[in-house]
Amino acid sequence: MEVINKKARSEFEFLERFEAGIVLTGAEVKAIRQGKVNLNESYARFMSGELFLVNMQIEGGTGDSSRSRKLLMRKGEIVSLGTKVEQQKLTIIPLKLYNSDPHIKVELALARRLKNYQKRDKLKGKDLDREAERELKVH
Repeated sequence: MEVINKKARSEFEFLERFEAGIVLTGAEVKAIRQGKVNLNESYARFMSGELFLVNMQIEGGTGDSSRSRKLLMRKGEIVSLGTKVEQQKLTIIPLKLYNSDPHIKVELALARRLKNYQKRDKLKGKDLDREAERELKVH
């Protein structure tokens, strides 16, 4: 079981990646293992010195499907992430959610949102690469 945040790849530039555990209820774990989770529009936020995942939608869990869920990381990692986010105006987004028996882990990225012109340049680069690949296959 692996759930990937595809939208994040087109919207953000990733600077660093981290792994964190996540506090879930039993019904939420069951729903995640069935793939009933949506990471789009979710992000990590600092609340009273701890890191929480906000806006992750889990279908089939009991209670509020988009409640904030606590992320489990070492205190030093959380502090260093907090200073980077504040100083450099970055955001923390989840890239994927996966099963690391018996735990559910989330891969996070310290990211910067791309501007519209950067997104266009990225798409243009992909198109040029695709064209070059086609030309190589033809010849």
